[in-house]
Amino acid sequence: QVQLVESGGGSVQAGGSLRLSCRVSGSTGSDICMAWIRQAPGEERERVASWHTWYGGSFYAASVKGRFTVSRDKAKKTVSMEMERLQPEDTATYYCAADSAKSYDACVSKSLRDFAYWGQGTQVTVSA
Repeated sequence: QVQLVESGGGSVQAGGSLRLSCRVSGSTGSDICMAWIRQAPGEERERVASWHTWYGGSFYAASVKGRFTVSRDKAKKTVSMEMERLQPEDTATYYCAADSAKSYDACVSKSLRDFAYWGQGTQVTVSA
């Protein structure tokens, strides 16, 4: 069982920055795929970033590439995402999610509905 707790959301003006964190606890193996996923009201969920805890590598959606950066602190079992040059279209509830995956490719191609573990979400609001 894996527990995920997000923090760090808030409100910011366009062009500003925010840092989200996801604290991971429980039984985590080495073949874990993790992702930041966001959902805006009335919109489909969107994978923002994915990475594999063993194979490494990071995937970023085109909409955030170059603006969002994921970092990991293994000692604190925390994953963070630095979000820069935020735009109103980044407004959404952001979720940290995890599930098993046997490779990096399997991780980035995993369907969002197949992620078994989700955090409670944290709201990010960007005003124009």
